[in-house]
Amino acid sequence: MSIVSTFRLYLLRSLYLLIVVGLGLIVWPSIVHPSGQWELMDGVVKCMLAAFSVLALLGLRYPLQMLPILLWELLWKTLWLAIVALPAWLNGRMDAATSENTFACVFVVLVVVAVPWPYVLQHYVKKAGERWGASA
Repeated sequence: MSIVSTFRLYLLRSLYLLIVVGLGLIVWPSIVHPSGQWELMDGVVKCMLAAFSVLALLGLRYPLQMLPILLWELLWKTLWLAIVALPAWLNGRMDAATSENTFACVFVVLVVVAVPWPYVLQHYVKKAGERWGASA
């Protein structure tokens, strides 16, 4: 069984705290005090980020149990960087909005550093899955 060090648990908690504080300052004011009607995708993004921040708050108490939200964060940002940002940069079509989002997504490297990869391998890759049918 993979044991996660106290240092790694505090590193995870620090990352969850950074997410909670960051999104608390950026997203929650517009959720609590909306100014007018949101565009469809702007509303979707703000609500998803608000939900993400609430789940990150749970990560302060349960850092290992909330690892899937960090893995989700790692996957979507890596995909976006590879599929959207990199081709735009290579083709010289990096506009201000893409540049701004790229800057925000590059911080996903913090997730790579904080995640206890041996634990992830042990509990999400090697561990037997739960049964699909009724028990015998």
